[in-house]
Amino acid sequence: MAVDFKVDQKVDCTGSFCPVPIIRARQAVNAMAPGQVLEIVATDPGSKGDFRAFAKNTGHELIHTSEEGKVFKYYIRVAG
Repeated sequence: MAVDFKVDQKVDCTGSFCPVPIIRARQAVNAMAPGQVLEIVATDPGSKGDFRAFAKNTGHELIHTSEEGKVFKYYIRVAG
């Protein structure tokens, strides 16, 4: 699937379980400018619901998700 955004920062959380991916994502978005895109790579199946809730609760936009085998990728646009 083609995506129409540029990734500005990537956080690799493979092998980590809740709450580590959310904590690392929060740290990353806090250091980013509004409109920038964060890519999170995770292997925790529970991260699917976690990142939907993270985006909803923080006001950031979950713009794309993908699943390749046991690897999940989430793309979050930082709110302004």
